[in-house]
Amino acid sequence: MTATAIPHDYPVTEANCAVKEGLGIAKAEWYHGPIPRAELKDLMRRRDGPALVTTGLWLGGLLATGVSAYLLLGSWWSVPFFIVYGVLYGSSADARWHEMGHGTAFRTRWLNEVVYQLACFMLFREPTVWRWSHTRHHTDTIVVGCDPEIVAERPPTIPKMIANLLTLHLGYTLLKNICLHATGRLTVAEKTFIPEQEQWKVYLVARIWLVILAGVAIWSLAAWSIVPLMFVGLPTFYGGWLHGMFAITQHVGLAEDVVDHRLNTRTIYFNPIFRFSYLNMNYHIEHHMFPMVPYYNLPKLHERLKADMPRPYDGLWDAFQEIIPTLLRQCRDPEHYVVRELPPTARPYLQPQPLGAAMPAE
Repeated sequence: MTATAIPHDYPVTEANCAVKEGLGIAKAEWYHGPIPRAELKDLMRRRDGPALVTTGLWLGGLLATGVSAYLLLGSWWSVPFFIVYGVLYGSSADARWHEMGHGTAFRTRWLNEVVYQLACFMLFREPTVWRWSHTRHHTDTIVVGCDPEIVAERPPTIPKMIANLLTLHLGYTLLKNICLHATGRLTVAEKTFIPEQEQWKVYLVARIWLVILAGVAIWSLAAWSIVPLMFVGLPTFYGGWLHGMFAITQHVGLAEDVVDHRLNTRTIYFNPIFRFSYLNMNYHIEHHMFPMVPYYNLPKLHERLKADMPRPYDGLWDAFQEIIPTLLRQCRDPEHYVVRELPPTARPYLQPQPLGAAMPAE
């Protein structure tokens, strides 16, 4: 199966979304793997216990490595503690804002919200902006001109992708947008997915965050020391490399403008440490198909749907062996992409249906 060649007009605009909606690609009915409603309902059940354990370990790890790094300041022994602190801050926080933003981690709503707000600040991801941005990402996953979270355009900009392994380009964009929002304005793309009644929250949070970040920067200048920034602000950059690698594996190099997550999303087997850091988001096809299933139930969902899924990748290296050559080829041939193969037990891909077209009978 090959996706229809459609111009790669990536800016998120109302006009682009209207075109894709007319083609049956935006705001579409997505394919879902076969699973009985009762079984899915059980998998969607949220519990506080698992999230309390993983969140406690995460926060405890931040505290332990942060205190150790501080006590060992001036010694090379502080370096490994800063490395781990940075990864927990700049990479593991990404999975936390994501899961808490879906509201699926804790059964208790306010616990989701508290951790969500904290993780958003750690990543410079404004909570209202990213709540609505991610909603659009799930509605129009890798739909060009509609999805604001496409990591690699075609042709890809390789230097930008490498820079984002340390959150350099993304971090600059996020900080620039915080400053923009503090003045009471939104970007063109944000106006397409943030409801008007929610926009005041964007402006308020941006102003609060700027005060906090300015306070840390002033503290560092007054002390003539980078140490305060090493604990707040800079970890978003020096600790973001693991998240950057994970993010590339999600959709990069796969099909655009399709309505079947098996075609544009990867599931990868990870070791327990990566799975803890990523909160099982390596089961990414399953997450996109059924985003209300909590992260601690995704392995069960994966086993249940395995016969309907393409082959999972066996770790990061297996995924990057496909991604890197694909990106290099897309620099010369933007129409190239990886076509995922389904097992004989799987149902066929769901083709987009233009508005007004009759759905094919199964």
